[in-house]
Amino acid sequence: MTDSALDPEDRKIVTLARSARARNGVPEGAAVRDETGRTYVAGTVALESLRLSALRTAVAMAVASGAKSLEAAAVVTEAEGVSAEDRAAVRDLGGPETPVLLASPDGTVRLTVSAG
Repeated sequence: MTDSALDPEDRKIVTLARSARARNGVPEGAAVRDETGRTYVAGTVALESLRLSALRTAVAMAVASGAKSLEAAAVVTEAEGVSAEDRAAVRDLGGPETPVLLASPDGTVRLTVSAG
């Protein structure tokens, strides 16, 4: 899928994830969209006592805010793929078919995988 073919709502979560990464100066930024269209945005959490990827943090924020399901997720990172743990968190809330978009720091979507 080319970047220009992205659904506007998917482009929005990529942009939000990119902004979180840049604003907070963290390795990853992520955003998820719930079943009502609400978005949750997060960056990597790297405390001495707590380490969470940006995507798992965004999923946790959605759960804590009462989301019942996810429509899509996006992560902006230099990593080559989406970790199994990140996909599992998305799958737990959104199901195995939930798309996870992997984007470069410049916002270019490199890969879309299912959470399953």
